[in-house]
Amino acid sequence: MLRLKSGIASIALGAFAIALSGCSAIPTSGPGRSAVEQSAQPNNPAGIQIVDLNDAVARRLLAERRESDFARTLGERPASAQQLGAGDVIEVSVWEAPPAMLFGASPSDLRSGGAANARVTVLPDQTIDSQGRIDVPFAGRIHAAGLTLSELGGVIVARLRGKANQPQALVRLVQNSTSYVTIVGDVESSKRMPLTPSGERLLDALASAGGVKQGVDKMTLQVTRGGHVESMPLETVIRDPLQNIPLRAGDVVTAMYQPYSFTALGATGKNDEINFEAQGITLAQALARVGGLNDSRANATGVFIFRFENADALPWPQQPVRTAPNGKVPVVYRVDLKNPESFFVAQTFVMGNKDLLYVSNAPIAELQKFLNVVFSVAYPVMSTVTTFR
Repeated sequence: MLRLKSGIASIALGAFAIALSGCSAIPTSGPGRSAVEQSAQPNNPAGIQIVDLNDAVARRLLAERRESDFARTLGERPASAQQLGAGDVIEVSVWEAPPAMLFGASPSDLRSGGAANARVTVLPDQTIDSQGRIDVPFAGRIHAAGLTLSELGGVIVARLRGKANQPQALVRLVQNSTSYVTIVGDVESSKRMPLTPSGERLLDALASAGGVKQGVDKMTLQVTRGGHVESMPLETVIRDPLQNIPLRAGDVVTAMYQPYSFTALGATGKNDEINFEAQGITLAQALARVGGLNDSRANATGVFIFRFENADALPWPQQPVRTAPNGKVPVVYRVDLKNPESFFVAQTFVMGNKDLLYVSNAPIAELQKFLNVVFSVAYPVMSTVTTFR
């Protein structure tokens, strides 16, 4: 009997030892706070940067985010007037005061001009050639591309002075082939919208295409002007009149349906990929959408946002700066939610697309799980020993 009890005790001790040795294999939702911080040790091969998220960092990131807008980069002033270009078809009318009749107007061209009986000659429609020029009798070849209708009329009058009696010229656009904006993407009807002297704006282009197919909070507008490309959320353009910029000939407006999202892992209310509006959401809103922190196991000092940033986004603590294969710096922003000031920072820090929000477990939660494993192994054995006694 004594040997049996001794054997059972040995089994109990062995089971307890196995539980102790297996503490590193206890299930967990991810690395603890110390493990995340140690990943950014100097000369770490991944080049990870740990940055404490404070007011100064949030302000700098927000300022960089606001530098990209239509009003600042593409300008908010419309073109002074509609300019002619190669391919446009125009009509030129020339008036002369009697008695001189340089153009020899036919009776059918005779139009009332008051007491002076001025006569007008309407020249045949002509297309501005590939070199931007037109031909006007007695005025010669004139470079019309880049001029407005009134400017071209002034050039024609200047050329006819001394040849015609008090000449006057009127130029009319018959067919617009160059002053267009192209609207494509997730709109009801992709099209080319002609520009007029009224100065059409960005939202006018969307309206002419029938509007967007998706909700405005999920849409991003991209404007391509020459070699410059700029993007902004449609909701921002609607809310801020300055972003509803005047369009220019050759602009391409693209409406893109881009649902943004971030991933929540660890000790949050739920682990999920959360979609959010193209307008963007703050860290405070992101935490609310995942149900906040799990009060039973979250470490409020171990809230992290994993993100890839541009190399010049911040003065990085680890030098030299190493970048990932995508050319960006892997950054872990650390937030201490036990500090009340962090809640103000969380309302200005904007979440980025594909950010990863991770909340580590509290040390006491890990200890509790370990003890649960120990007792789950030891309790049946100890019950057996007690029974045999």
